[in-house]
Amino acid sequence: MIRRITENDRELYYAYADKFYNSDAVNAPVPKINYELTFNEFMRSDEYVWCYIFECEGKPCGFAMLSKTFSQEAGGHSVTVEEIYIDEEYRNRGLGTQFFQYMKENIKAARFRIEVEPDNEKAKALYERMGFEVLPYVQMVIDSQNAINR
Repeated sequence: MIRRITENDRELYYAYADKFYNSDAVNAPVPKINYELTFNEFMRSDEYVWCYIFECEGKPCGFAMLSKTFSQEAGGHSVTVEEIYIDEEYRNRGLGTQFFQYMKENIKAARFRIEVEPDNEKAKALYERMGFEVLPYVQMVIDSQNAINR
């Protein structure tokens, strides 16, 4: 089952965010205060970001976080899968596929995006099966030194 996150999921989300940011899916952890800032944004509005909890056999087993921007290149809203994490014991049961199908059927967007670490071959294979294509460019960022202090 896939459901939207609720206020009651705060500690569950913190635990999943921590698992995700301490996994091979990312190249560096983030400050734990960011989990709180993100959860608070989930609860404030779904204007920019929203989160889903995955459940299997009545138990939480993962999550996905999406964000939304507008893309002139795509001609509309672009939705990015910022994070997706499934507990080890629930992997290879089709939950990722189920989520991406749910996302494409229920979220209106001109484009869906996802980032993946270059050596995460299993994830890349899933994403390609779901229709994602590799982009031929490098993303670059500037992180604000004051982002945490907002």
